[in-house]
Amino acid sequence: MFSPTDQLHMAEALRLAELGLYTTTPNPRVGCVIVHDGQVAGAGWHETAGGPHAEIRALRAAGARARGATAYVSLEPCSHHGRTPPCTDALIAAGIARVVAAMQDPNSQVAGSGFDALRAAGIQVDSGLMRQEAEALNIGFVARMRRGRPWVRLKIAASLDGRTALANGRSQWITGPEARRDGHAWRARACAVLTGIGTVRDDDPQLNVREVETPRQPLKVVVDSRLQLPLSARLLATGKVLVAAAVDDQNRSAALRDKGAEVLLLPNAGGKVELTELMRELARRELNEVHVEAGTKLNGSLLAAGLVDELLIYLAPGILGDGARGMFALPELTDLAHKRLVQFADVQTIGGDLRILARVLN
Repeated sequence: MFSPTDQLHMAEALRLAELGLYTTTPNPRVGCVIVHDGQVAGAGWHETAGGPHAEIRALRAAGARARGATAYVSLEPCSHHGRTPPCTDALIAAGIARVVAAMQDPNSQVAGSGFDALRAAGIQVDSGLMRQEAEALNIGFVARMRRGRPWVRLKIAASLDGRTALANGRSQWITGPEARRDGHAWRARACAVLTGIGTVRDDDPQLNVREVETPRQPLKVVVDSRLQLPLSARLLATGKVLVAAAVDDQNRSAALRDKGAEVLLLPNAGGKVELTELMRELARRELNEVHVEAGTKLNGSLLAAGLVDELLIYLAPGILGDGARGMFALPELTDLAHKRLVQFADVQTIGGDLRILARVLN
């Protein structure tokens, strides 16, 4: 169905889409290449929400050469009026003869209707080329659209024996500067960075992106059941902060709001923050990827609730021993059959540390 030439041009469309890795949120990352008589006539990528979509940029570059051409696009062209007009209308008006898409748009406002509109106009539509690569590029957008909550990536820096901090809470710095810089790049692509009140007390983190250039800063989210966040916390100094709480302390809430934070009350029956509802709320706010940098207790709670999709683990070449803190606070297992399973997706060396990217299976 797809030729080597098709694969070549779709790979370029995906490369262009990746240029929007840090800028397109809450929209998906999309690239488009228009080919006329075997030659690239125009190309484009979606840069920011509200700006021209990839297809529109490519059509503008192609001009009259779009007529009779093939458009390679990493996501089904939109068929609805959002911040911009439908891309299907522009492709039809330009005289595109064929559209090759990597995947169907998971957004219920599109979800096949874009393909239907193109076919109704007599345009040949072929879909599914390099679908897995396209979904991986928009993993958070796909997750939010399909299940109503963001993709949650939990980052951990640990010693070789899986210890994340000393018994007294000190953890700076277990890993080297290259790993820390890499971690900031993952922060930069996320829509929110989430931590718990314990980490704030122990490390007083800023939770912003500093080690790499970024056009925007992610939202800072603090899980703080009892509203114990110090008003002097460094994370309150800059950027937007959302504090998820379980107690309705109006004085503390007012003090945090005076510091520019938003307080969100989400109690569960146990007097803690209802984490599943928090993730649903973040999805309602159009957040695609959530990057977690927390301590053993919140890590364990998120994993136990089935809310962790991916682990980003940096292992340093050192040993801290059993007295140091582990990665997850979880109930003791009495049977290995109950262990939580992961699938290694990528393993590589970053500076002097080992980086493991793993998908949580159960």
